[in-house]
Amino acid sequence: MKLNFNDHLTYFSTGGKNPSSKGEALIFLPGSGQTHLTFVLQTRFFAFEGYSIYAPDFPGHGYSLGKPLETIEEMADWVAQLMNHLKIQSAVLVGHSQGCLVTIALAHKYPELAQKLILIAGALQIRVNDYLLEKSESALSDAISMMTEWGHGKNGHFFSPSQPGHSLLGIGRELMMSNTPKALNADLRACNLFDATNFASELDLPVLCIFAKSDKMIPINLGIKMAHTIKDAKFVEIAKSGHMIPLEKPDEVNLEILNFIK
Repeated sequence: MKLNFNDHLTYFSTGGKNPSSKGEALIFLPGSGQTHLTFVLQTRFFAFEGYSIYAPDFPGHGYSLGKPLETIEEMADWVAQLMNHLKIQSAVLVGHSQGCLVTIALAHKYPELAQKLILIAGALQIRVNDYLLEKSESALSDAISMMTEWGHGKNGHFFSPSQPGHSLLGIGRELMMSNTPKALNADLRACNLFDATNFASELDLPVLCIFAKSDKMIPINLGIKMAHTIKDAKFVEIAKSGHMIPLEKPDEVNLEILNFIK
């Protein structure tokens, strides 16, 4: 779905069904250099379960125009403004990787907008490899190849076992190349600057953390530290998956989310 928002064309996926004012809203926020397609196997599933789905492309990403946002705080403000524009009073916020930082920042600054948080493959701090950061600016194609290689587990390097015919590495490269050239570097720098440690313990709402045991991008011990910092957060670990859990293990992720929000 496309709309004119903040003087730019903005796109968000609804999972193939029009959102309803009666359906509980789920907002999906992707990781660095990602788009709504990160959650393509979640948005459609939950749309047909009766939820109102919103999976936006941030400015300069995917189908959304505009200049990429430069800080996590700006991204959180942008989501809050989008929710206000769409008249979404509150929602379950689902973040992956960088999206976890945005979700935490949003829930901290605008607690009335967040019903529950679901944090997938995230941490309170996401420090970026210096070499990757440099390549994202000087050799984008190389940076994308590195991220897709590191971002998937062993099974993800082959055609998807759970979604026959899907080449996850191919999807990842095409997805990231669909953004404006500066988008990935802006995202990685935003992650480097942000630290949620000081206020994550102040969050007071239900939180589910989903981690991948074979995550090379954000080691699982950092995720578990995040879960222990957030009051009453519960966490689950999914085996045989890398960082891109929503695409590598969609059935398992969907089941955990469904059980949590019900």
